[in-house]
Amino acid sequence: MILLVLLASVLILVVTIYQYDEQTKDYNIQRFERKEATTKEIIELELKNKTTYPVNTENLAKIFQERIFEISSINKLNISFYDLKGNLLKSSTANAFEKVDIKPLPINVLKELSQNSNHKILKTSVENGTGYQSSFSFIHDPKFKRIGIIELQFTQDNSEIEHELREFMLRLGVVYILMFLIAIAIAYFLSSYITRSIKTISDKMQQTRLNKRNEKIILDKASSEIEILVEAYNHMIDELGESAAKLAKSEREQAWREMAKQVAHEIKNPLTPMRLTVQSFERRFDPTDEKAKEKLKEFSQTLIQQIDVMSSIASAFSDFAKMPTQKKEQLDVISVVKFALDIFSERYIKYYPQEKELHANLDKTQLIRVITNLVKNAIQAVNVEENPLIEVKVFSEDLNIKITVSDNGKGISDDLKDLIFEPKFTTKSSGMGLGLGMIRNIIEAYKGTISFTSKEGLGTVFTVILAKS
Repeated sequence: MILLVLLASVLILVVTIYQYDEQTKDYNIQRFERKEATTKEIIELELKNKTTYPVNTENLAKIFQERIFEISSINKLNISFYDLKGNLLKSSTANAFEKVDIKPLPINVLKELSQNSNHKILKTSVENGTGYQSSFSFIHDPKFKRIGIIELQFTQDNSEIEHELREFMLRLGVVYILMFLIAIAIAYFLSSYITRSIKTISDKMQQTRLNKRNEKIILDKASSEIEILVEAYNHMIDELGESAAKLAKSEREQAWREMAKQVAHEIKNPLTPMRLTVQSFERRFDPTDEKAKEKLKEFSQTLIQQIDVMSSIASAFSDFAKMPTQKKEQLDVISVVKFALDIFSERYIKYYPQEKELHANLDKTQLIRVITNLVKNAIQAVNVEENPLIEVKVFSEDLNIKITVSDNGKGISDDLKDLIFEPKFTTKSSGMGLGLGMIRNIIEAYKGTISFTSKEGLGTVFTVILAKS
């Protein structure tokens, strides 16, 4: 809008100046034509009735010896008489208000005048910054015979008109400046009104999330276009809420289905050998056999072993499903880690505490569970026949405690690294693959982190970082 006002102002300014210039030209031409007509009438009257000299070329200077100055003064014109060859005979320039040197008429002017159908030509010239209009025409005697050429020269004095133009442009400029300021003010308030509503919508859109409750936009006053946008956003929020609810329900159902499949799969594994054992015992058992008691004992141990496997499966799923409670107590991490490693009898497990004591607010049981699971995974990864080595290090780093468990085992391939913490993922032939997922839940419950680096054939390093407080 400001640009349109500015453009309109410039266009009107240009048109106004052009119009004034055209009007000035028309005014000067009309004014000159009136003076020219009056002057020619006086000269014709002088030649016909008042002169006592014979009317011819040689007597033009004598006829208008003094009269030329009176006519020039009355009509505010410069008058010059020339013979038919363009030589000056008489001029009023000597007494005119502007001194102009009169020269013989150029040949092209004489030629143009003779060839013109009206036998009259107009010329415009500028000398010393002053504009002049000149007309050239023939002078006739009473019998319409050409006896000379008359030049009427009119000085264009546009100072008054230019002064009026400056005053008019000054007034017009004041009006345009006022309009421009008003346009800026209107544009500012209008844009503020529009952008305020758009800013509200933008803020709401930035706060929109799929996993939380989103608020609708309520505007007291807004344009129709903004209201349409707000209605579309509110409708989107309703649909988003419904979609989020459906998605959450679908994810829960999918999670339960996956968990049910995993539980069923893990339970079927011990049930199959149990069934085969019972069927075999039923076919081969002979109460009269001398080794009947031994066979019954062997059968019972097999069943108990499979039952223990099923019990461990149930405990593992129970531990994984149960989020660890944040039970914090002041403990010495160095001694707790040593206590967790004491249950392992493998001599290739090395413990390197960097400090004598390292205190932190953690849960002792859960910390032992983390260390135990990491070391178990390391034991299963190494080859006991090729100089196995597992190193556990504990040290302080700023306000955190860092625990590393490294091994020189087979390592983890690149295509499996993204799945290592996923529940039910395992590379072992037995187990549920819940250990790393469970300890990650424990560590994240304390706002800690667990990460690893691994190279195939060289080993793996797990790093746990926990805050001291």
